[in-house]
Amino acid sequence: MFARVAGRYDLLNHLLSLQIDRYWRRRAVRRLGPMLRRPGVLALDICCGTGDLLLALEAERGAGVLGSDFCHPMLLEARRKIARRRRASVLFEADALSLPLADGSLDLITAAFGFRNLANYQKGLQEMRRVLKPGGAAAILEFSQPGNRLVAALYKFYSARILPAVGGFISGDRAAYRYLPDSVRRFPTPEQLAAAMNAAGFSRVEFERMSGGIVTLHVGHRL
Repeated sequence: MFARVAGRYDLLNHLLSLQIDRYWRRRAVRRLGPMLRRPGVLALDICCGTGDLLLALEAERGAGVLGSDFCHPMLLEARRKIARRRRASVLFEADALSLPLADGSLDLITAAFGFRNLANYQKGLQEMRRVLKPGGAAAILEFSQPGNRLVAALYKFYSARILPAVGGFISGDRAAYRYLPDSVRRFPTPEQLAAAMNAAGFSRVEFERMSGGIVTLHVGHRL
């Protein structure tokens, strides 16, 4: 499914979010800024897709970061973007549930709008913790269900009616853009995801809602 929409993925992300997806990533990167600017920090963006968060992390750090995804066409789009902007980030193809990295090898691991696509959330969290050094951090930027009734009603209408119609028309794959709201509905609430991060061994887990709760940023640390 992701392979089929890779060529139009960026266009539709920006169009369907009314460009607000850029703000969500910038805010996440600002939150992670102090860690990114530490000398020698090693960061990985999993489920990196076409590389938007990856490139934002590199810009903040001032040096390359790692990016991984299991969808080859998405990585090809990311590679073209990195080359076009003359960036230094390095990509590799991998399953986020079984990363080809040693225990305790990273200072920071991130996931933006891809974590909810994992087949097993708890295993994904455990794998994120496994590859982090003590003192390292994991950050998950993901869609969530708004708590405000009015925002929730508007969001439900938009995601059920507008998003599949526009996304399907432009991408030629309506099923892919029906999957998005369905996957958000099935995804844990911010409180549930925070509890799952604690259960996976993260400490000092915090979350921040954005845009009325449409998106939430979770950050947890490995002791």
